[in-house]
Amino acid sequence: MSSELLYSSIERAAQRLAGRVVRTPVLRSPMLDKLAGCRVFVKAEALQHTGAFKYRGALNKLLSLDEGALRRGVIAYSAGNHGHAVAAAAFAVGCPAVIVLPSNAVKVKVDNCRWWGAEIVTYDPATENRDEVARAVAAPRGLTLIPPFDDPEVMAGQGTCGIELAEQLRDMDVRPDALLLNCSGGGLASGVTEAMKHAYPGVEPYVVEPSGYDKMARSLLAGTPQANHEVPKTILDGIAGPVAGARPLAVLQRHGAKALSVEDADALQAMAASFRFLKLVMEPGGAASLAAVLKHRPRFEGRNVVLVASGGNVDPAVFERALKIEL
Repeated sequence: MSSELLYSSIERAAQRLAGRVVRTPVLRSPMLDKLAGCRVFVKAEALQHTGAFKYRGALNKLLSLDEGALRRGVIAYSAGNHGHAVAAAAFAVGCPAVIVLPSNAVKVKVDNCRWWGAEIVTYDPATENRDEVARAVAAPRGLTLIPPFDDPEVMAGQGTCGIELAEQLRDMDVRPDALLLNCSGGGLASGVTEAMKHAYPGVEPYVVEPSGYDKMARSLLAGTPQANHEVPKTILDGIAGPVAGARPLAVLQRHGAKALSVEDADALQAMAASFRFLKLVMEPGGAASLAAVLKHRPRFEGRNVVLVASGGNVDPAVFERALKIEL
């Protein structure tokens, strides 16, 4: 997959999604810069439709389907945000949707899927494979599976965030030194990295994952997709999925992406900083990149650091914990 081919697909996705997605702002705060020791530019995808970047990829994929596929319906598996996005995108195009969720999914994410009229199927993540569950439901009904990350149209849709970000940085007369992206399967990280490297070839890309569940970091080292083999015990559920995507991995390898990891406590601190300094609500996985900037301060000292606040669908009890943190 060449750089030109993937970037051109992101451009096509941007044309397809024009007027259908929120052009989310890039936020700054001198107080946040002081805390981080660098200049931090935050693309606020928590303000996207459904509260996460996932709507971009889901809608782009659905808009690429033919009428027959849309009439039969779609199915998706997710820790929550992708399912919510597919449910909302299906509603937008008038398409039935089934969402396969883990039995321990955050309640607000389950409720969000149901709000859009999607049918919910649950599975036990300790004993069942979500892909197998989804395919068993999809086969007899002729449903089209909408993958969360390992799909060219999904990746291209997520990459539209990167096209916007590059345009906004140019308008601000900012040349980014480092780009940090929250990463689970790699759809956002690969799409945004592709778009940003096209505009700023010298930017240094990083993926950020939960400590102990850093499958993309291991994938970058091994050269093949790696998996997490146990149910994650972390509040960063949105970026703790079971496997890295092969297509995203190829893109990230080509661009020389590096990997960082953060603990739950780091994410809570970043959530507190985001709310205090940017007035932006982040979920733990959505705050991972900011957490990495704060945790690895010497690495980014004095630089222009760009990141994507990828989601804001936080459990109220977890958000309450974050707000009690002293900065």
